[in-house]
Amino acid sequence: MSAVVSEIDRFNRLSATWWDRRGPMRPLHVINRLRLAYLLELIESRLARRGRPVHGLRVLDIGCGAGLLCEPLARFGAAVTGIDAAEKNIAAARAHAIGEGLRIDYRAGAPAAALRSDERFDLVLLLEVVEHVDDVEAFVAGAARHVAPGGLLVASTIDRTWKSFALAIVGAEFVFRVLPRGTHQWRRFVRPAELEAATQRAGLRSIDRRGMRYLPVLHRASWVRDTSVNYLAAFARPQQGHGSADLGGDEPSGPSNEAVR
Repeated sequence: MSAVVSEIDRFNRLSATWWDRRGPMRPLHVINRLRLAYLLELIESRLARRGRPVHGLRVLDIGCGAGLLCEPLARFGAAVTGIDAAEKNIAAARAHAIGEGLRIDYRAGAPAAALRSDERFDLVLLLEVVEHVDDVEAFVAGAARHVAPGGLLVASTIDRTWKSFALAIVGAEFVFRVLPRGTHQWRRFVRPAELEAATQRAGLRSIDRRGMRYLPVLHRASWVRDTSVNYLAAFARPQQGHGSADLGGDEPSGPSNEAVR
């Protein structure tokens, strides 16, 4: 379940740059605005939480970096736990949260070491992390064990296609330089079918999948139908004692697709 050692070392070196909105993590700041809106709608629609949908929600962010998404969720009232294998990322996350007056449970280490086996969460996030681990299936299975009955797991990653090689590596790292060189290794990208198979074997069911487009010159992100580069997928665990019908039909059904082009 551990992240690749070289990946941990690289993210440790980048730890001081996470909160620089115009630095190497700028794309994540832009993407997070899009993802936060999606998560709020997903929580309200799938977990039937109205009014203040995030208040009191138990959230686990695996591979949280310096807490770019942990902090806004905590501001909405969620009980957030963020873990990351890079200790310097966690140090940066703790320092920033203290400065913002936020209480977030940050832990350094791999999930198996940082989490108790009996800990369960309403929402588990795997955002830009599965493409940095040794064994995707084992990593997903370990994360899925912490999804509470009726809870959700949301993952975002990059499809392993020639288009993703051209755009996510050549374009993003070498041409437009919106990401540091070496951020991604194409062979570690994860096909949607591979991610879905791993989650299905872990007892989860697919409820939504959509592509995401990032425009490096304009620094804008939007949802699209094409999942051959960046994509996000949401999964749900059935309530205990209920069948898959509780998850709402046979087709993926996440938040409204009106903004997806």
